[in-house]
Amino acid sequence: MAPSRRASSPDGTARRRVTATDVAREAGVSQATVSYVLNNTPGQTIPAATRQRVQDAVARLGYAPHGAARALRTGRSDVVLFLLPDWPIGPAVVTLVEGLTERLQAQGLSLFVRRTTDGSALSGLWRTVAPAAVVSLDGLDDAEQRAMEDAGIPVVSALVRPRRSAQGVLTLSHTLIGATQLQHLAATGHRHIGYGLPDDPRVTVFRDLRLDGVRTAAFELGLAEPSARVVPMDVAGAAAAVTAWRAESPAVTAVCAYNDDQAFALLAGMRSLGLSAPADLAIIGVDDTPLAPFAHPPLTTVRQDADAVMDYLTAAVLQRLAGGTPPRPPRSEAITLVVRESA
Repeated sequence: MAPSRRASSPDGTARRRVTATDVAREAGVSQATVSYVLNNTPGQTIPAATRQRVQDAVARLGYAPHGAARALRTGRSDVVLFLLPDWPIGPAVVTLVEGLTERLQAQGLSLFVRRTTDGSALSGLWRTVAPAAVVSLDGLDDAEQRAMEDAGIPVVSALVRPRRSAQGVLTLSHTLIGATQLQHLAATGHRHIGYGLPDDPRVTVFRDLRLDGVRTAAFELGLAEPSARVVPMDVAGAAAAVTAWRAESPAVTAVCAYNDDQAFALLAGMRSLGLSAPADLAIIGVDDTPLAPFAHPPLTTVRQDADAVMDYLTAAVLQRLAGGTPPRPPRSEAITLVVRESA
């Protein structure tokens, strides 16, 4: 919700803030009616013409509800607190934040993003913000989550891996992502497959789950355990990893990259060696980033349905705020294979 502003007189001096009382006077209704209209209060039957008069008065006066005052009055703000772990801010996270912001704004809610690098600061944060709800991408301390729920603040979680069975928890299947990568490479005839380990310790949880999916799929298909190597995010380092894979006996013929960025590095490293995909080494990424179709060659990758995740989180927040239970989380269909020329 846009911040309120003080109006300015023609000589540039600040005037007092426009209030709900001013709106009521302008529209010729009671202040209670203004509150009912602006808050869309359930159980109140306000004629359409009256609603329109209030909305017209709001527009003419440039009125914006005062967030702090509303928090004092209702016991919460219109903010949804989005707790982001200490992960790299890549395209997938940016898409998630932008999409949630748009969806919640359409419902009169504002997304407030905060990194949770210090668990001890979380308690003070949510008590200060008094959010309408909390969305967490990682598991919260049980006592902290109970304290939020006891304070009337619903918590909706989208976890990387399940920690407990509970309503309002969306588990993102990174093991399925890894399995999908390997299954595609195996289906196209590859038997000796590598896995590109990221060199960023902040993504260890994703790396381990995806690698577990790759290993499990290889075992189920009767293939040797994939050869895992760290792939630095530079051309020389990626080229060294490619050279090492090709020197193995038998040689690795295809690689599951941790994500699209790493796949781009591998493709660049291959070009520096005079190699190309998929003839010399097939490459498959994860995320289907905007640049994936423009890679050389276009990158085969695994796409996570960000819209399905954002729709679920939005619906879960709204239903929890309304006193209901969260909807059913999206199923594995939210992960799809995008086949292009690299594999």
